[in-house]
Amino acid sequence: MFKKRLEKNPYQLMAFAAFVDLFILCVCWEWFISPLRPGGSWLILKGIPLLFAIPGIWHGKVYTMQWASMLILLYATEGLVRILETGANFWLAALETLLATIGFICLLIYLKPIKARAKILKKQQAQVK
Repeated sequence: MFKKRLEKNPYQLMAFAAFVDLFILCVCWEWFISPLRPGGSWLILKGIPLLFAIPGIWHGKVYTMQWASMLILLYATEGLVRILETGANFWLAALETLLATIGFICLLIYLKPIKARAKILKKQQAQVK
């Protein structure tokens, strides 16, 4: 038997890729590229919250995407704060800010029609009552 081909929205795929790349960046940055302390730091743990969002984004779960869109703003903020550092940290922070911004925008674009349909449905249900 053939499995049904999974059709993914391009914005869903881009958000998924941004979250995965952001997780990899966070781990590599704080482990061996430019850790706060030689040998790595506990800041490597900042990538863990992304792991909770990645499966839900892949499966298109609206609730996960809603809270993930708020979570990713923390990474954008960290990137903007750390962009003031010099050397490799500047480029890593710029990449973190870029990935977080891409992920955030893609999630919003993906969720917009879903939220609009939910609003219309709610309005119709209110009229029936």
